[in-house]
Amino acid sequence: MSDELRNLAKTIRSKNAGVDHITFDIILNDRKTFERVRDRAGLDAASVAKLFGIDKDRISHFAAFEPANAIKFTIRRLRPSGDPGESDMFGCQQYAPLFAVKIP
Repeated sequence: MSDELRNLAKTIRSKNAGVDHITFDIILNDRKTFERVRDRAGLDAASVAKLFGIDKDRISHFAAFEPANAIKFTIRRLRPSGDPGESDMFGCQQYAPLFAVKIP
């Protein structure tokens, strides 16, 4: 049986990380759930790039941060925040693809 990430995480969010990057946080409720997601979700830079439909080289940082029971990654924007044609100036509406990630 598998669960969707949205049902296991305390927080899934995205936000600006400077003008040229958006950072994502997946914060799990407890250590056991964090370890399950970290070890079994298959989340890494390549899978996140595929999930978001972007080139892997746009992922500038990917890490499991054990003290916070969190997985964090950062994506380089194609256009600077606030640039004409940029669709999410604050980077806060980019996390939805993570919701349905299946966790065995």
